[in-house]
Amino acid sequence: MTLSFPNPSRSYDESRHSVRFVGHDGLTQIRFFLPVSILADDLITRMPTETDYLSAFDGKRKDIFQVARKAYESRRRDMIELDPTSFGRSA
Repeated sequence: MTLSFPNPSRSYDESRHSVRFVGHDGLTQIRFFLPVSILADDLITRMPTETDYLSAFDGKRKDIFQVARKAYESRRRDMIELDPTSFGRSA
């Protein structure tokens, strides 16, 4: 099957400092965590809020899903933590 993202919901996970979202490979649910540090690069200099992170995620959703698909293809786990290297950045 191919990884898809039929559910547009996402949430801020304060304990992980990440945005959590879910993909599906057939009936299998795949949980993804995207560190907010990746999103913070495009935010203004004041202290970003949960709303800021979720809005930044929404603005980059297409690119984030593309990176998530690539990460899933290489790892095939039910939980994947994306990191800066997933986006071609140094860690």
